[in-house]
Amino acid sequence: MRLSAPVYHLKRQARLLSRRENVPLHTALDRVAREEGFGSWSLLATKAAEAEPAGRLSARLMPGDMVLVAARPGHGKTLMSLELAVAAMKQGNRAVFFTLEYAHADILDRFRDIGTDPADFDQLFQFDNSDAISAGYIIEALRSAPRGTLAVIDYLQLLDQKRENPELMVQIRALRSFARERGLVLVFISQVDRSYVASGKPFPDIGDIRLPNPLDLSLFDKACFLNKGEIRFQAT
Repeated sequence: MRLSAPVYHLKRQARLLSRRENVPLHTALDRVAREEGFGSWSLLATKAAEAEPAGRLSARLMPGDMVLVAARPGHGKTLMSLELAVAAMKQGNRAVFFTLEYAHADILDRFRDIGTDPADFDQLFQFDNSDAISAGYIIEALRSAPRGTLAVIDYLQLLDQKRENPELMVQIRALRSFARERGLVLVFISQVDRSYVASGKPFPDIGDIRLPNPLDLSLFDKACFLNKGEIRFQAT
């Protein structure tokens, strides 16, 4: 059964309903689930897990993978990447979020948007927004990370902004070799060029990735593109 909105949007509706009508959250969640055609929220969540974009991508990931998650602003690429981190932590793996864009409080709010508190996973989640983030920095930070660790890099193009950093191609090649050697999953949030909006295509594709400088996108193992809550996979 197709949902009217992604699960994290439905959770947000339930929280608003809970506050507005002063009812317990579980009651509001069940009411939203019934409106979607399910008897309870637990049934909706179970049925939706594999159908949700993050669930479908998570099932495809293998240690050593380099992954692109690309979309125009506001189409859920950060939330989806956090859902991938949650899926990894539910399996007992570590998750790290490297960002030059967000503060820690912002990411905690994003976790709440998908109905998750990283505190539930003890010491499995790590946040890093150092100004020094680059391929070399990420490699050193993950040097002792156990196999299966999933790291989100927010975002691909920011690795290319500082002149003192190596060329983007050099950085991505280094990260690819490191991910394979250590058995890590590296997820790169990526911008999509604004020209896509006028293209009329239902989804962006590999040709729409914004690249100020050359990069061989075949260095990535998997790519997925988001638009209006839907996902499309494409070979790199």
